[in-house]
Amino acid sequence: MPPPDDTLDLFPEKVERRLEPHAPLAERMRPRSLQQWVGHEELLAPGKPLHTLLEGGTFSSILLWGPPGSGKTTLAWILGERQDVRLVPLSAVSAGVPEIRKAVETSRRTRLRTLLFIDEIHRLNKAQQDALLPHVEAGAVTLIGATTQNPSFSVIAPLLSRCRVIALEALGAEALSGVLERALEDSVHGLGATGLTLSETARDALILASQGDARRLLGMLEASATVHLSSGRRAEPLSNETVQQAVGRIALRHDRDGEEHFNVVSALIKSLRASDADAALHYLARMLEAGEDALYVSRRLVIFASEDVGNADPTALGLAVSGHQAVERIGMPEGRIPLAQLVTYLACAPKSNAAYLALDRATADLAGQGPLPVPLHLRNAPTRLMKELGYGEDYVYPHDAEDTFVGAENLPEALSGARYYEPSDRGAEAEISRRLAAWRARRQTDRS
Repeated sequence: MPPPDDTLDLFPEKVERRLEPHAPLAERMRPRSLQQWVGHEELLAPGKPLHTLLEGGTFSSILLWGPPGSGKTTLAWILGERQDVRLVPLSAVSAGVPEIRKAVETSRRTRLRTLLFIDEIHRLNKAQQDALLPHVEAGAVTLIGATTQNPSFSVIAPLLSRCRVIALEALGAEALSGVLERALEDSVHGLGATGLTLSETARDALILASQGDARRLLGMLEASATVHLSSGRRAEPLSNETVQQAVGRIALRHDRDGEEHFNVVSALIKSLRASDADAALHYLARMLEAGEDALYVSRRLVIFASEDVGNADPTALGLAVSGHQAVERIGMPEGRIPLAQLVTYLACAPKSNAAYLALDRATADLAGQGPLPVPLHLRNAPTRLMKELGYGEDYVYPHDAEDTFVGAENLPEALSGARYYEPSDRGAEAEISRRLAAWRARRQTDRS
């Protein structure tokens, strides 16, 4: 990315995009007009965000949020091609408060509206974003921020509230196929002069491996073309085998601290909750293949076993703890085996969150009524004074009672008769529900 223009001219003009002599294919093929920008048709339709932005007479600050290679930087440059604006690009990796102030000062010397494009804006810390905020508020610059991270978490609220968020999805297979075609046909910036063609299997392999990232797709095409064109088989279509040879094992896109991480974790837990073992295995495999910490996964499964299976299958928690210990002791890659056993067991287990909800109800009463006095018969009485005050009086030891049941009220007086735990009729909890109902009925009878 070229640095911002630091000319001292009174009216600095537009920054031109320049190609380095040995720019990679992905940079050479970067679209220079909206007609070349593929995908995102739903955002370009009349009345949609990008259409309004491009067709309107004025710009508002925007945040472009999407995965790598979805076209965020390219769109910013296309917006900067308008005749009535001047684009000043910065990268948050290297830019700080001085660079932001310099860009603002430059914008005040130009007759054109300044679009301040900050790539990877989520990398600006709070102080840097605070320094940017007043200039956006005053209209000294119009901000275009690009981020792969959820701006709700990575951009300060005052700045976020002054920007329109445009979410870009990963490119689909049809759009990626168009990117390949354009690169193969372009004789100036692309591979058209080489006469390279692709077999269908190679095309499918490249699209699959790109994971919706156009920049990644073109990088892999360039690497594969280099191998193919030096192999002595230039007249043949580039094969899937050559793609595998050039690209190697593809690492799945997964950021342990980012949006994709939380999306996949959420999908795993919700698939388990829905008793969908196949979907749960898909997301488990996806996390492990992307390099997710296996112990993190196993800890989430321990929580799930208690929160969502609960007393419908009381053995689930023990199995989950054992699974966590197994992963901890044997490590990866073998740890994936107990994880697979645990995921399939939990998915197929009967579900109940009754115990978890019961605690929430009890906590709500505690918040509303505070720490009420413990009934005297439940209090410990280690001293004579405490016994004289009635501590422990009338306490009946359940093991001395018939069938170990005592009907005394054990809740604080103000909460007498409160019910928190409502067992489900699923799995082992159905028997718990039957026993609990009988005990509650007897306790009510004994109190009346």
